[in-house]
Amino acid sequence: MTWHELFEDVLKGVPEYKRFFTVDELDARAIDLARRRPETVTLMDLGSSRAGRPIRALKIGSGKKAALMFGCPHPNEPIGAMMLDYFSERLAADQDLQRELDYTWYIVKCIDPDGTQLNEGWFAGPFNIETYVRNFYRPPGFQQVEWTFPIDYKTLHFSRPLPETRCLMKVIDSEKPAFLYSLHNAGFGGAYWYITHAVPELHGELHRIARRHGIPLSLGEPEVPYCTKFDEAIYGLFGIKDTYDYYEKHADKDPASLISGGAGSDEYAHAVAGTFALVCELPYYYDPRIEDTSPTDRSRRDTVLESLDASEKAWGYIRETYAKVRPLLQDAASPFAIAIEDNLKHIPAALEAERKWATTSEDLLRPATGAEAFDSLVVRKFYNQLSVGMMWRLCREELARSSDPERSRALSDIERELDEKLSRECSTLEAELNYRVVPIRDLVRVQLASGLLFARHILGGDAV
Repeated sequence: MTWHELFEDVLKGVPEYKRFFTVDELDARAIDLARRRPETVTLMDLGSSRAGRPIRALKIGSGKKAALMFGCPHPNEPIGAMMLDYFSERLAADQDLQRELDYTWYIVKCIDPDGTQLNEGWFAGPFNIETYVRNFYRPPGFQQVEWTFPIDYKTLHFSRPLPETRCLMKVIDSEKPAFLYSLHNAGFGGAYWYITHAVPELHGELHRIARRHGIPLSLGEPEVPYCTKFDEAIYGLFGIKDTYDYYEKHADKDPASLISGGAGSDEYAHAVAGTFALVCELPYYYDPRIEDTSPTDRSRRDTVLESLDASEKAWGYIRETYAKVRPLLQDAASPFAIAIEDNLKHIPAALEAERKWATTSEDLLRPATGAEAFDSLVVRKFYNQLSVGMMWRLCREELARSSDPERSRALSDIERELDEKLSRECSTLEAELNYRVVPIRDLVRVQLASGLLFARHILGGDAV
């Protein structure tokens, strides 16, 4: 079987998933794989999460180079966990694949089990905006595994890696991976990628893979204003140093005060081992307008500033409402409370910096494309609802433990207001969007194909 035939056969074998696996299922399946394939698979105990859940890696093969792949770097991003579950099964059983991809593979299906379990309410559907928003959780920066690697840069000094982060550091430090694949995904939009450096011969292949599986490219606004664009929907990986420099230019405060966490996994691995890193961002939902490159009758600056106005209004509401919730909390250490408070500390300042960038950058004077306008004026509304959803969950959590009638009444009033707001805003988005749900199998195939392309490229072989 040629590499091209093997590549296609691996993609063809991805199952038709109906839901995302839970943390317990992912862990049980890893244990079972190691039991069934002891000749090629070793189950490694890397450590434990902050809540004491085990974090394990599957070591598969014995190739010349090391590769590290990990899922759920943010706990609302389970696509990669599904890809790693399939890939580990296929890799363990397929000697041709092991031979063609001459790596020793270290695979961590879920690096943030605590946070991922808080997202499991939407893993089985129904797959719509409101179900996602009402069951969403994302930790603050200083509790994100991806962004808590040690860093010393100018006034920024971060030396508090999470236990989960230390699990990854253990593998990076000891194995010096040539290839690192952090399995992220977006919520809404299109496909886009981050890579350590441009690889022009593979850019078109990435585009082809996404479109082949019915996923549009994300041609709207980039995730951050300061990333380097290599090609359509393909960017250079940005790190905490880039974020710092951006704030140093556009914010009126010490940049370190605006940064909650530390360095990213790719920054750390590149410093330790010169590692090439890949991120493939994919959406659960998309609207075809995310690929509209035709010019609109508004400038890009106008659409960005309008989106900032809407975001500032949204965060003003969150601040006012949380001010009512905070005195009623019995558990100020709730993960939802910690996330909301950290967001309130950092996001408004980030919006101020973005406004300064938008009002001074000449790049924003040209007409906005349809995709850019759609990204700014519609997609951003979706993301603004996520913290409202976490606050609603916080109120429900507090109501469940409350035994004080007066406190319960106050919480119930706020919970009802948030509930109505979520229903109203999600209904408005449903009407404003013409979105489609991407099948999990197609998401897995695109992330897997992207990883196979770069893993093969690093070995010096034909990518396809």
